[in-house]
This record gives sequence, structure tokens and C-alpha cells, in this order.
Amino acid sequence: MTADISHLKTIEQRLLWLSHWMIHHANHVRPKADGIKIGGHQASSASMVSIMTALYFSELRPEDRVAVKPHASPVFHAIQYLMGNQTREKMENFRGFGGVQSYPSRTKDIDDVDFSTGSVGLGVAITSFASIIQDYIRAKPWGREAPMGRMVALVGDAELDEGNIYEALQEGWKNDLRNAWWIIDYNRQSLDGIVREGLFERVEKIFDAFGWDVVRVKYGVLQRAAFKEPGGERLRAWIDACPNQEYSALTFMGGAVWRRRLMDDLGDQGDVTALLERRTDRELAALMENLGGNCVATMAETFAAIDHDRPTCFLAYTIKGWGTPIAGHKDNHGGLMNKTQFAEWQNHMGIAEGEEWERFAAVEDSAALQAFLARTPFFETGTRRFHDDKIAVPAIDIDTSREISTQMAFGKILDDLSKGDSTLADRIVTTSPDVTGTTNLGPWVNRRKLFARSEQADAFIENRIPSTAKWEFTPEGQHIELGIAEMNLMLLLGAAGLSHSLFGKRLIPIGTVYDPFVSRGLDALNYACYQDARFILVGTPSGITLAPEGGAHQSVGTPLIGMSQDGLAAFEPAFADELAVIMEWAFDYIQRDGAGDPDERTWLRDETGGSVYLRLTTNPIEQPGKRADDAFRQGAIDGAYWLRKPGPNCDVVIAYQGAVGPEAIKAAGLIGEGRRDVGVLAVTSADRLNAGWTAAQRARSRGNRAARSHVETLMSDLPSHCRLVTLIDGHPATLSWLGAVIGHQTIPLGVEHFGQTGTIGDLYRHHGIDAAAIVEKVNGLTEGKYVSRGFLASLTYN
Repeated sequence: MTADISHLKTIEQRLLWLSHWMIHHANHVRPKADGIKIGGHQASSASMVSIMTALYFSELRPEDRVAVKPHASPVFHAIQYLMGNQTREKMENFRGFGGVQSYPSRTKDIDDVDFSTGSVGLGVAITSFASIIQDYIRAKPWGREAPMGRMVALVGDAELDEGNIYEALQEGWKNDLRNAWWIIDYNRQSLDGIVREGLFERVEKIFDAFGWDVVRVKYGVLQRAAFKEPGGERLRAWIDACPNQEYSALTFMGGAVWRRRLMDDLGDQGDVTALLERRTDRELAALMENLGGNCVATMAETFAAIDHDRPTCFLAYTIKGWGTPIAGHKDNHGGLMNKTQFAEWQNHMGIAEGEEWERFAAVEDSAALQAFLARTPFFETGTRRFHDDKIAVPAIDIDTSREISTQMAFGKILDDLSKGDSTLADRIVTTSPDVTGTTNLGPWVNRRKLFARSEQADAFIENRIPSTAKWEFTPEGQHIELGIAEMNLMLLLGAAGLSHSLFGKRLIPIGTVYDPFVSRGLDALNYACYQDARFILVGTPSGITLAPEGGAHQSVGTPLIGMSQDGLAAFEPAFADELAVIMEWAFDYIQRDGAGDPDERTWLRDETGGSVYLRLTTNPIEQPGKRADDAFRQGAIDGAYWLRKPGPNCDVVIAYQGAVGPEAIKAAGLIGEGRRDVGVLAVTSADRLNAGWTAAQRARSRGNRAARSHVETLMSDLPSHCRLVTLIDGHPATLSWLGAVIGHQTIPLGVEHFGQTGTIGDLYRHHGIDAAAIVEKVNGLTEGKYVSRGFLASLTYN
């Protein structure tokens, strides 16, 4: 063990150097294209270096997964560089284009990142949901051979201010969380100052309340040895009583100041004075800075002592900037060593000029160290990303002979799948933040049950009390019920959507949420997409169709979220058969992992796949009857098709998205009575239409003059005098851009303000998205109420 600790200490110093040199090189050596500071968080990296050394090189096994504190990214990259998993070229280009990322990224870094981090708190919370997903997989017959590891989060103490962490703690408690480690870098400094006194006491109480074991790691080997000397207990009492701010300031000022302060407070006490005088200023500074989290031996021993699978929080006391000239300074979060400081520190570290990038510079026995690295368990198997085969998607159909809402159709499609024995149905896992029944997941859950690691009785079933919700908790269950916390929903979808890579078993995650509350979980949704997690998100009911609930339950901007969110294909079908086509396609789309070359038919990167967002409603509408032609099916997937194809002299096109389709159809009939040629464009995805259009424009600018998107093809034959009216139960900007495709005058209709209570008809009239409003707008165009005839005459299209 002594030899291993010696190697760990050497590795710790190599990581401290490489992480800080990488940051210094980016800020002070590499040529700058502009005058902006590049940054890199030297001090935040330094406080984590001992913890990460002990974790990666002593404790972790290949099946374990780690979310690295965002500001410790340089240490993570240094670890990978030391192990030969990262290139010098990318290290030299840290925070530059094509270089290692500012924060660990699954999709943009070449080293073995388990969870992307960056938006603080989310990387912490997702580990608990990944542990739940791991248990879910292991409980299934097809998942019992999946690896079982610890889900580890390296946490900055300031991250504990993020509310989503506490939401995750509660959900973990409800789901009997295990195999989760959260290691808190308790350096007591944040971006703006010093952390409030006594925080650790509150942290311990919170974790204890949710069933976590809390391990306080406060003193390093040097301190524990000193405490055993005569006078050591008085020194320990002084350390425990010293305020965070004073301890940080004394650390920054160094050994001589430490001595003066300790002598002032504890001198002339015989044993204590002798304890201090036995140490030089440098040794005294090393003693006082030897907190548990900055002692690699202490951290290795602490990790090794855990012999259970209960969730564990390690509260590791550290010095921010430990081992560097900026240690302890209150401004060191974003601060950097200047060139003079760094030169002196380089000399202190024993790194010769020209050897800064050498992996084993200043190592006395590099062969022995390399032999130690080669047998480090975590790295023995190489890359730890798994793969799983694609799952075949059965044909999906639905009865369209009656009025039905898209939300009801969604529930019916899942219910039909639940009755079958397809592999796809077995791999579906559904989840919802306490709105399972009201988002039409009830029939699916009745058949496929709720997941729990152990059977849980339902008193209503046992006592034969009638209930539509025959929900049983069982390890075989396929629905994970969450509390009312949309951030947790998105984090669980993110974890489940990475299961094929993390655990080697593909899941088909489906999460439902009230559409107006997609915004509540938007940060976590963006985080899940950034990691390339694959899932289907169902926002329902959407728009003002939940009319009696009032404006707080009516979504306006979610279609724009769907359009702007990378990695998420957004759809808003009006009819059940559109939804069936889209869901069949979506089940395949979320499993794709191709090269990403654009399809020359749509100019979308469908080969790469992604996640899917369905915006559905509760408003039952009359269905158009059985449709099975290829143009309809492909159009529904590509984003639009002609419901009523325009003629060569078309006057007006009404383009609608979603459940307002009947209003568009009714308006077209009323306008057509005046013998105008009216077209009706059924838009199922403004997102995919717009993405294809902009992609085709990029292709043309790069020399491919034949590039044409789906929406350009649809609208290419419209005469220049044709006017567009766009219609959506959502923000009108969603479709207003359609006029720019060819150059047609456009009147966008939609919802721009908070709604209110009433019937759907009331609110459609109030917001001007009913058939009468459409007719009024079209008539107004003709009569010059909205634009002058002179302006219309001047419109041309080239």
C-alpha cells in the first residue's frame, strides 16, 4: 500500500501540473485571435486533483460512471492525456476550436466522458437517475447480464445551491436509490466569495434525511499525525473553530503568517508552541493545508472503506487553488497565475523548460509509474462505451373512424403496443411527473405496471375497491412514476436515453408532461440533448386547448422551443393517422447513429437520428378518414403535405399546424365559396421544414445549386400573387417564416399573449385563430385593409 500511495502522490503532482499548464498555455502562450481571456479555472481544478487521483487510480472500476465537476474539466483531460487517451494537439488547443472542451462533453471530446457537465447541478443529479435506470435494466430478464457499477458525481460545494439537486434527492429516496456516490469538493469558495459558515452541517442533515450515508473527510495524514502529538488537540480545536474566510486568507499568505497567527492564538501553551516550532514555515503551511480532500492517501483510504451499495455523500474539505501560489485567495475562482507566478511555480514543480507537455516529466522512475498505470482497473478494458442493436419497429396503425384527440390517439397507440409481445414494447420505459393519467399513459401502465425494485402492494386492489388505475409496483414494471418536478423528468429521460451506451442495453424512453411546463425542465432538456440522449418527449395538452384551466396551463412558446432545440425533432400533428406515422418513424429515428450526411431529398441529417418532441392536444376533432398514400406518409414525416392542393392560379394558402386544422379547413371552404383557388397546407413539423430549408440554403451557398428542401418543393408552383395565412395554437412566429421561402405575402395567426378561462371556441375567437378570423384576414387582404394595393403590386419574386 505504501508503494501504491507513492505512485498516487506522483500522479497527483503530474495531474496538478498538466491541468495548470494546459490552462496557462491557452491564456499566456498560445497566440490569441482576440483580447478575450480564455480562462480555465486553475484554482477549482487544484482543489479536486487529490480527490480525482484517488478515485480514478485507486477506486473506480470500468463499470463505474462519473460526472466530473465542470470546473475540474482540466484535471479530467489531464488524466486522459496521462493515460494516452487524449492528444497533445487537442490539449494545446484547450478551449479553442477543435480542442478539448471547456467542460467534459460526451459528444465533442474524444476522451472517455461518461456524462457531459457544464450547467452546474445537472451532472450531479443525472447520476442518481442513471443508477435508477441501471436497477431498472438489471430487473428485466433481458438485462440481468448488464454491468453493475457506481454512479459517481464530483460536486462543487457551490453547486449545492442548485435546486434541481434537492429535487433529485427526494426522487432518489422514493425510488430506493443505491450505488450512487456524490463527492463534494468542500473548498468553501464560490465565484463571488466565501461560502457561508456552517453549510456542512446543513448539507449533512439534508443528505441524512434522504437516507444517504455522509462521510466527512476533513483532515489529511499530516494533520491526523499532528493531532496525536502533545498539543495536537488544541490545534485541531483551533482548525475546527477557524472561519472559512480567515482560513482561506491565511492559506494565501503562507507559512510565516500561519505561524504568527497560531502563535498569537495558541502560543505560550507549551506543547502547542513546541508542535509549531518543530516545523519550518514551509512544513507548517503544508500541515495547515493538508485537509482531507487534499490528501490523496486519505481519499484512497476513505473510498476503499465503503463496502455497501447505500448512496453515499463524501464531504471532502479542500483548499481552492491547493498547491499553487493563488491558493485560498477569494478571487481565485476565475483568476489565473500570471507569467511571473507561473515561472516560479514551474521551477517549484521541477519541470524543465521544453518538457511542459511531457507526460512523465520530473518523474524519477517513469517505468515503475507506467507499470502502475497499466494495471489501473478503471482503464484496463479501454473505452467503456457500449452499443446495442437496433430494435425492429412494428407497423403502427390506428382507427380514424371517429372523433379523437392526438393525446387520446397517443394513449391508444401505446395501449395497442402494450397488448403485443414485440421487443420494442418490452424495451419501452415510460415516465411522467405525476401526470400519468391525465396524459393518457394510464392504459399502458395498467398493462405494463410500475417499476420498483421490490413488489409493493396496492391497498385498493387488495380490498377490491374499484379504480381505473390498476397500478402495481413490481420489478417487471415499465413505468417510472415521478413527483411533480419537470427537471427530474428530463434528467431521467436523459439517463434512460443513454442506456445503450452506459449499460449496453437499449431502452425506448417516453416521457409525458403538461406542455406549458416543458419550460420548467428546459435546462435539463437541453442538457439531455447535448449528450445525444435518445427519447420521446410528449407535451400535452398544448396551447389553449386546456381552456378551462386558464392561462397558467396554456402553452404559447413551446413550438419555438421545439424548433430551436438542437437534437430534438419537434412535431405537432393534427390527426391520429399523422401521429401513427410519426410515432412509427420516431421509434426508429431515436435509434439511429449514422454518419450524418444530409439526405438529398430533405437536406435533413436523419442518418444521425436524435430525440423527438410531440406536441399534442386534448381537443377531439373529426378525422379525415383512411389515408395510406406515400405522399401523405412521407409528408407527415418531412413536415408538411397538401391537404388541399392549390391550383395554378391559387389566391390564398392556409398553412396550419396542430389541432386548429378544422378551423383552417372550415375557413378554406368559406373562402372557396367566392370561387377563389384556396390551398390548405397541413404542417406537421415547422421544425423539420425550417431545418431542411436552411440546410438546403447552406448547400446552395457551397456550390450545390440543385439543393432543394421539402418546403421549397411544396411551394415552388405557387404564383407570386398568392397570399399565405399561417395558423397555429401557439406563437405565430412558428410559421410566419413560410412567406420567405419563395417570397409570398404572409399573415401569421396564433397566440401571443397569456390565455384565460373559457371554452375552446371562446378562446379561439378571443385570440383570432378561428375560421371567422381567418376569413376576415383574407378578405382584408383583398380589400386593402392590411396593405396597400400599390405595395402588393410592387412585390416581385426572382
